[in-house]
Amino acid sequence: MNIFLIINIILIIIILAFTLSWLWTWIQSKRVGGALTNEEFEKGKRKAQIIDVREKNPFKKEHILGARNIPYTMFKYQYQEIRPDLPVYLYSDSNALTVRAARFLQKKGYEKVYWLKDGFEKWDGQTKASKY
Repeated sequence: MNIFLIINIILIIIILAFTLSWLWTWIQSKRVGGALTNEEFEKGKRKAQIIDVREKNPFKKEHILGARNIPYTMFKYQYQEIRPDLPVYLYSDSNALTVRAARFLQKKGYEKVYWLKDGFEKWDGQTKASKY
């Protein structure tokens, strides 16, 4: 077999996998609350529970002011700490991870679940940073 044919097949598989992953995340995101821009997130955050689903160390380094940390890896054990009668605003560095957390909460009966559209990296609101 020609080496260029093998390389082309591998590239097609990689592109297809990436596209399917993106499409799956997009479909899942349409099934729950919805994505919020920085402005929408900032406007509603005082009446919502802000949950950072990143791991503990990135949260300690810097997080959105007023957020609580429930890492996605611990979500199934700690989600009950989140009140189902109040809106939930989620964020992380990965939209796929955030949407998975939102879907998890939806399956558990939470109805008002939203997430930061562009993730924490693009957040331009107030943050709290650790000195350590």
